[in-house]
This record gives sequence, structure tokens and C-alpha cells, in this order.
Amino acid sequence: MTATTSDSATVSRPRLVAAIVAVAFFMQALDGTIIATSLPAMAADFRTDVVSLNVGFTAYLLAMAVCIPPAGWLADRWGARNVFLGAIVLFTLSSLACAMAEGLWSFAAARIAQGVGGALMTPVGRQIVLRNTPKSELVDAIALITWPALIAPVIGPVLGGWITTHAGWRWNFLLNLPIGAIGVALTLAFMAGGDRETPRPFDRLGFLWTSAALALILVGLELLSQDAGVLAGLLTVLGLGFGWLAVRHLRRAAYPLVDLRVLSTQTFAISSLVTGTVARMVINATPFLLPLLFQVGMGLSAVETGTLMLVYFLGNLSMKVVTTRTLRHFGFRTLLVANGILASASVAAFAFVDTQTPRVLLLVLLFVAGLTRSMQFTALNTITFADVEAHERGAATTFSSMTQQLSVLLAVAGAALLIRLSVLAGTGTMEADAMLPDFQIAIGLMGAIGILTSLRFLVLPHDAGAEVSGTLLKAVKAGQRK
Repeated sequence: MTATTSDSATVSRPRLVAAIVAVAFFMQALDGTIIATSLPAMAADFRTDVVSLNVGFTAYLLAMAVCIPPAGWLADRWGARNVFLGAIVLFTLSSLACAMAEGLWSFAAARIAQGVGGALMTPVGRQIVLRNTPKSELVDAIALITWPALIAPVIGPVLGGWITTHAGWRWNFLLNLPIGAIGVALTLAFMAGGDRETPRPFDRLGFLWTSAALALILVGLELLSQDAGVLAGLLTVLGLGFGWLAVRHLRRAAYPLVDLRVLSTQTFAISSLVTGTVARMVINATPFLLPLLFQVGMGLSAVETGTLMLVYFLGNLSMKVVTTRTLRHFGFRTLLVANGILASASVAAFAFVDTQTPRVLLLVLLFVAGLTRSMQFTALNTITFADVEAHERGAATTFSSMTQQLSVLLAVAGAALLIRLSVLAGTGTMEADAMLPDFQIAIGLMGAIGILTSLRFLVLPHDAGAEVSGTLLKAVKAGQRK
């Protein structure tokens, strides 16, 4: 495989490239969270029920599952910039189609196209950032493309509710048009092309097994969050079976669709397999559980809940100014363990929050939870690629995108399952005024899972990712002073 070529002007602007990718990621992440509050209005327009409307979300997940695995191969074959640009255009135009949909099935078709665009946008966008960013600047670049995933789940439901109430649900999709247009313009203006690699054979069998496994597991987890236990379990187990076939094939194939040799890099394996997936699950569960705790469990209004979540969002945002310096001072291993415990403990602390909790204490807890969540997410996403070699980046971004998509659905499905188990073990009723203890138990258990998972990062060497975090440079300078 030949080395890729890249425009020197692009390489000299890694933060600009990361910012452009972040614009596209924000559009995709916001779209996934903003429409949740629109479901009743959409169901009324389509003359169907909210449950039937889930076909649109299932179609999106299936399209993503099918198209994430070949994303790296497509980027190598047609050029990462070209595939990324095409993904933005497709996602934007399909958002327009969603807004114009007059029925359930036309909406589902538009969501399939959206899923294809989203599936290509994420791994290829990360690959572009990795390709154009020196390791010494990787923390800042990853922090830039991480903030959409941190911010969108917090502001999306509030913004979506306001838009649906005052402008109509279709404007939730039309909002993507100016964002997508900005992304296209910036990509054309500031991203270099010419990054194609020597074509390699397409692994058809690897595509079949991998896509089938991912599709079945994703849909199974989505159904689990919707209380379809038996079918969800069957699909998930079947998906795991296809996953076993996929792994066996990918290890033996001469030109695998996803090269699993990248898992021999310890930092990538820890942050992308079980430990990293569970850690991300806890992080992603918080924006789902906290609004339930406040609005359903404590009886707060939507406006009050939105205000509280805004403080949480400010905590996420405030940490960005000190992320690089904190990583340079402590290093990845210490930070992932210590901050992970602190972030998980701040989540678990909400298990003791109720209507009698002083508002000032609640605001402080939300801000601290936001701070630590942001740091953990950025550190985890950065160390994922810290030691990945240039020729492994395509496989790394594809594999990481698959496991991160799983972690998002695991967060919702896992939180919903914990709530249901608590209800069954306690009151046995789903009445809102009796569910506060169930939300508290679910949040407390999620926090406990996060604490145990954080301890797993102790297996990393003390100098893990030192070249990226800057601790290596710091040590060299200290040695020179001596």
C-alpha cells in the first residue's frame, strides 16, 4: 500500500481541519438528539403512533451498521476528503428529505440515506484529523472533534422541544441545512484532496459478516431500550454469533475489511474494546438519566430541567480550556484512573439527590460532573489513537467508530434495563410519582460501574501515550534542566 499524499497547507492547519470535522460531527450528533422531543408531533402529522415511528430510527441504525465497516476502504479507494465531503452532502440533503416527508415510509427512506451519510462521516472524519495532525497536537485536535458528542446530548432535547413548540418539528431537520452548507464550504476551501491510496481488493465476506453482526447488535440494543426483551435478546445473541464469524474471517483474510492487527497496540485495545466501551457507556448514560431524574422522578418542569442541564453543559465546556495542560501534567494513565473515579463518583452522587437537595449543591454537583465527564471523554478518545501507526489509522477509526456506536446504545439500553429491574424488585409500578428511587438506583449503579471500569486503566504503563499528552516532552525538558 503506497503512502498517502497530502497538501502541506492542510497539514500546517491541523486545528482548522479538526474544527471543520467538528462542524460535521455536531450536525450529526445534534440530529440524533434533537428530534426525540418531536416524536408526538411527527406521529400526529404522519397519522400513526409513536411506537410505529421507531421504524425511522431503526432504519437509521441499520444503514449506519451496514456502512461503517467499509468506510475505511472507501476512504482509501476514493480519497478521505472526497468521501467525507460526499457524506456531508448526503446527510444534509437527506435531512431536507426528512423535513419534507409526508408519511412514515418516505421518512424511513430519508432516514436510511441519513444513516449512510452519518456512517461514512464519523470514521472518515476522524481519519482525516489523524492524518493531518502531528502527535504533539493530537490532544487539542481530538478535544475539538469530541465536543459535539459532549454538547449535543445536553442541548439537543431542550432545543428540539423549543423548535417543535414554536416552529414545528420539520425545522429540527431543516436546521441541518445551514450547518451542512457551512461544512461543505469549509471542506472545499481548506481540506486538500489527493489522499487516495493504492486500491486493495474489497473484502466481501468480511463486509457481510461484520455488517450483519453490527446491524443485529445495534437493533437488538435499540429494542432492549424499548422494552422488547425477548426479540432484543435474540437479535443480540445472533449478532454476537455473526461477530464471532467476522473476527475469525478478519484474522485469516489476506486483505481484511478491518485489519484487527491494530488491536495489538495496547492503548488502542484498552480504549476500544470492553474497558473503553463500558467507560463510554457510563459517560453517555448521564444525559439520558439526569433529565429522567429531574423531570419524572423529582417532578421538575421541562424549563427547570433544561436550566439544570445547561449548568452541566457549562461544566463540559469549561474543562476544554485546561484539558491539554492537565494531560501534560498528569499523563493518560493517572488521569484516566483518577478522573474516571471522580467522574463516576459525581454520577453516583445523584443517587442521593431528591426534592430536598439544596439547589446550590445540585448546581455545584452538575458543574463538577460536567467538568470531569468532559476530561474523561477527551482523554479516552485521544489515547485511542495515541500509539496507532499511520498505516493503521483507517482500520483504527473504523473499529473505534463501531464500538463507540455500540456504547451509545448500551448507555440507553443499560440505563433503561437498570430502571426496569429496580421497578420489578421494588414497587412494581411505573407511575412517575413512585419512580424516584428507581432512577436513583440506576444512576448509582452506573456510577459504580464507572468506578470499577476506571480501575482497569491501571494496566496501562505509566508513560502510555506520553508523546501525545506532552509528558514525554515535559520529562525531556526536566532532564535538560538537571
